[in-house]
Amino acid sequence: MTAPASLPPITPPSPKQIGILNGPNLNLLGLREPEIYGSKRFEHYLHELRNLFPNVEILYKQSNHEGELIDQLHSWGFSLDGIVCNAAAYTHTSIALADAVRAIQAPVVEVHISDIRNRESYRQISYLRPYCVHHITGKGLAGYAEAIQHLIQG
Repeated sequence: MTAPASLPPITPPSPKQIGILNGPNLNLLGLREPEIYGSKRFEHYLHELRNLFPNVEILYKQSNHEGELIDQLHSWGFSLDGIVCNAAAYTHTSIALADAVRAIQAPVVEVHISDIRNRESYRQISYLRPYCVHHITGKGLAGYAEAIQHLIQG
């Protein structure tokens, strides 16, 4: 009798990797206009997100500089399973960021803490929206969790 052929070891699937990219002035969450953006620092909420999604590796970057945001999209856009992007004011002004979202392979969910549809007219324009797989606005920080859930479900 011959020994059965050995099977390769079963490798558990690697966790999904999702990046959160926050734009200008979002480093001031918890301090800036709490009546609009809430009183919680994003770093504290990020800890909650990582606990809420223990099987997801959540990467995080915030920058006030358009070029850094574009560079981060390029860096993550061909390796991560998805990106949650709150481009903040650049949403309404940056064709360059829209082009970066359009150029990458990773699906991008656009998130806004406040409801941009009910704010100043210039905030109602989103250059990124046509290139994102989903758009969440006006749900506070909970919009980030909803975006991650959307990316997990594919």
